[in-house]
Amino acid sequence: MQREVRMAGKTVVVSFAGQRRQVLAGTTVWEFFREFWGEVPLDVLAALVNRRMVMLDFPLRGLQVELEAVRAGSRLGETVLRRSAVLLLLAAAAELYPESRLVVGQSLGGGYFFSWHSQLPLTQDVVTSLAREMERMCQEDVPLTRSVITLEEAEAAFRARGEASKLELLATHRSSTVPVVSCGNFLDIAHGPVAPSAGRVRGWDLALYEDGILLRFARNGKQELLPLWPQPKLFATYRETRQWNEAVGIAHVGSLNRACLSGEISEIIRIAEGFHEKKIAQIADAIAARPQARVVLVAGPSASGKTTFIKRLGIQLRVCGLHPVGVSLDNYFVDRDKTPLDEEGKPDYESIEALDLPLFNEHLKALLEGKTVAVPKYDFVRGKRAEPERWSTLKLEPGQVLLIEGIHALNPRLTEAVAEESKFRIFISALTQLTLDDHNRIFTSDSRLLRRIVRDRLFRGHPAVRTLEMWPGVRRGERRWIFPFQEQADVMFNSALVYEPAVLKIFAERFLLEVPREHPAYTEAYRLLKFLAWFVPVFQEDVPSTSILREFIGGSAFEY
Repeated sequence: MQREVRMAGKTVVVSFAGQRRQVLAGTTVWEFFREFWGEVPLDVLAALVNRRMVMLDFPLRGLQVELEAVRAGSRLGETVLRRSAVLLLLAAAAELYPESRLVVGQSLGGGYFFSWHSQLPLTQDVVTSLAREMERMCQEDVPLTRSVITLEEAEAAFRARGEASKLELLATHRSSTVPVVSCGNFLDIAHGPVAPSAGRVRGWDLALYEDGILLRFARNGKQELLPLWPQPKLFATYRETRQWNEAVGIAHVGSLNRACLSGEISEIIRIAEGFHEKKIAQIADAIAARPQARVVLVAGPSASGKTTFIKRLGIQLRVCGLHPVGVSLDNYFVDRDKTPLDEEGKPDYESIEALDLPLFNEHLKALLEGKTVAVPKYDFVRGKRAEPERWSTLKLEPGQVLLIEGIHALNPRLTEAVAEESKFRIFISALTQLTLDDHNRIFTSDSRLLRRIVRDRLFRGHPAVRTLEMWPGVRRGERRWIFPFQEQADVMFNSALVYEPAVLKIFAERFLLEVPREHPAYTEAYRLLKFLAWFVPVFQEDVPSTSILREFIGGSAFEY
């Protein structure tokens, strides 16, 4: 642990675990924890100092400090553990295969996929040797060290290592210093805290996957990993998006920033939107090529752009001679007093049991048989189904297809009365393939979170703090009700746009600054602000009115 020179005569009052203790200013978090516990527990990876996440070598300063330990089993602890394991892998690769290059990619199979760039073929022996080197570092408890160097020193170091992606990222860095983290001889830009040493990095595994390496992680602080289930459709979607990015010359944030400053971004926006339109047209063609498919099911997580996607898909279906008819699952909610309860005893509106499945399946079957059904209307004010006289009738005419959107759309139970050949399933999400640089990925869910923060603040009257409070619950629902069924889709649509963080930055930064520093959500707001600081902003004028991004920033040609 690094030690800071104590500030003579100055003390800090530290509030931790319900106690208040006075220590010398400059005392590190590690030293405080060691004095508090006698020995720092192995599952303590980092800390929150006044709700900002820091490494354990962080010096405590100021008059008063609110301190929390970040443990491996927590959500924040998982991010530290993953970042630390990535650092170990990159250090192992630099040590064993210095002429080769690993490039981080998508989240997959409970871990991160890395592509292998080398004249040396990637084999199981290579993967095994990397895992053994990582295990050696863990057994020897090799330190993971953070430091701050000048911008010029950082550029010189990365230039000597041939790290072009990091040099491009630093080209628009406006601080005179750069935080870096090292393990052995490997140096990286520090985009967040890592564990103090390799011995605390547990619950990981390396696997050969397709033509790359999968670094997998355990969850909730456990060391045993779940079985690896192949996800060929998701992997193919990631690959397709990476090819789109390569086609426009944008693989990481540094190249995006360069395009923003050069003026190329206008053309990149048009090409990115063109890829979207082409893909939507291909999906419509696939539906039209299956005349027996009369039910189109669209599922996706929050802020994936489902509403705009469906409207654009509807246009392309009409081009193919089909007429989509929407059916809202909201009208099939059970009465509020019959809604299932979650673990906390609160109504779980995201549960599939919150829907009247028998009635919905009965109506689907009747519609496909050419019958007329009375579609119920749900009264959300009273929390119960409206009177029958307020219901509407629906009949599926020749050339029409039912378009059903919802979080449960791909769950077989929702449409169990419908023959498989009558269904066409679509999964949509914002699966960003943009990375900060070759070694630092962007959380896939961050794209959706930023979209939702902007939309909620602009059009729903919800401040960023409320969106951030709700987000963990939203994510839990997605993991339970959406993602387990994504591989059952006939086709996946990636709604991410390579340029969108640069546009969202203008809105999101302003709204995140409204989050009070004393609020628990400030930890996440602070992280997102640091992330957005790497982007050169882009004004929205070049974003087409039919873009999925318009659903979140306004100015859409569609009505919502």
